[in-house]
Amino acid sequence: MCLGIPMKIKKIKGDFADVEAGRLIRTVNIQMLSRIREGDYCLVHAGFAIEKIDPQRAKDTLRLIDEIH
Repeated sequence: MCLGIPMKIKKIKGDFADVEAGRLIRTVNIQMLSRIREGDYCLVHAGFAIEKIDPQRAKDTLRLIDEIH
């Protein structure tokens, strides 16, 4: 089973981006997403942005994760 966490793109630096989910900030590889922009949401797994997702879907998922945590 693979778990992708929705994260917001804060700053793009070449093939990498700083992403944020709540208080968690990471740098991830964005090479698989050719049209990703700052402010977009994406699923992150193992240090890679693997899929761009709808902002509302991301916020709903993050809210559910926060309720569990």
